[in-house]
Amino acid sequence: MEDFFKDIFEYHHHMNQTLIEVFLKYHQQVSERTPAMFSHCLNAHQIWNSRILETTPFEVNQLHPLENFKIIDTINYRTTLKIIDTYEFGEPIVYLNSKGEPYENSVQDILFHISNHHTHHKGQLISDLRKYGITPPVTDYIFYKR
Repeated sequence: MEDFFKDIFEYHHHMNQTLIEVFLKYHQQVSERTPAMFSHCLNAHQIWNSRILETTPFEVNQLHPLENFKIIDTINYRTTLKIIDTYEFGEPIVYLNSKGEPYENSVQDILFHISNHHTHHKGQLISDLRKYGITPPVTDYIFYKR
């Protein structure tokens, strides 16, 4: 399971870095929604990492400068790899959600959620790029594996 999650997060990191290159190249053409949504993806990943590690989280809708996307994504990726190497997948994590309500989920559930969240918003980002006449990169996992 450890290798599986490492592979999935390597894929997301690679695709995020690829999308960031597109955002940088076409930053004048995309809507304000695109960098805001990608900031949200970066924030959510960091927030979930911080819930596991009990560190200070970003805000859910905190905006980041486009120039900082690559480094934030890389920090998130490396932090997740440390979590995968350090924590048992079944280990329960008790945390407060963004409304301050207490919850408990396993590390495995949280890692899957982060990955699924990336996939969900990646589709929206690809749609946004197409809407503004930008040919998006192919981000399908199977193409990445080829």
